[in-house]
Amino acid sequence: MTTDILLIGFGEAGSTFAAAGAWGARALAHDRDPARASVMAQMDVACRDRLDDAVRGAPMILSLVTADQALAVARDAAALIAPGTLFCDMNSVAPQTKQAAAALVEAAGGHYVDVAVMAPVDPARLNVPLLLSGARAGDAEARLHALGFAKTRVVGADVGRASSIKMIRSVMVKGIEALTAECVLAAAAADVLDEVLASLDASEKAKPWDVRADYNLDRMLVHGTRRAAEMEEVVKTLDGLGTGAAMTRGTVARQAAIGALGVKAPPEGLDAKIGVISSSVVPAGREAAE
Repeated sequence: MTTDILLIGFGEAGSTFAAAGAWGARALAHDRDPARASVMAQMDVACRDRLDDAVRGAPMILSLVTADQALAVARDAAALIAPGTLFCDMNSVAPQTKQAAAALVEAAGGHYVDVAVMAPVDPARLNVPLLLSGARAGDAEARLHALGFAKTRVVGADVGRASSIKMIRSVMVKGIEALTAECVLAAAAADVLDEVLASLDASEKAKPWDVRADYNLDRMLVHGTRRAAEMEEVVKTLDGLGTGAAMTRGTVARQAAIGALGVKAPPEGLDAKIGVISSSVVPAGREAAE
């Protein structure tokens, strides 16, 4: 059987995909952890101990390593890659990192595709949503479909666009997780968890995110200064409980900066509000960096 794909990295994602697609002899794999060889063998995936033995001649590569190794793997693969090879970088890294990796792969004659994995691979497996960007994203999408991936979407020709969507979405998704921890830990410590959760249920109304974002920015523009003062008291509350207030301190800074604009009649529409804020507010943390 013809080898269709090389997986660099055979951890949770790589092994889950290979098992779900029953890729078997269609696939080669390389992982720097020698213990992963036994997992490859269980799936009839050929193991390559050396990266150079794995990369040479591979028509398509899926890079599925840890974020801190993504650029290094692209650099090492670029030194060995055959012209025309599709290099699909599926790692969760910044668009700037993917653009740097793309420059290396493209200079070597390969075709780099930015692939953003938009949900946990388990239990979604080959139904995990994938966003693709890059000049050869369409070619990669066709190859991924042939491997069994069912939910792919090309979002543009520029490397970094897919990863930008994933990284910026994570501001909300992971931020809500962190806020959840900060809230419920404090509520539990104060012995008011049931009441806090019930209050949230009573006040939370499901709305599309464009409506929610427009409303939230409106409130911050009009009431940010007052809300920052209130949140300073929340910081004192959490500090008194000893449960941590890192997220809430960030909320104070954001509310204060936007409230300081003094906008009493915000413009209509989310885009207009974003324009007012982004043209005037220095993001929290940038002052120190500059």
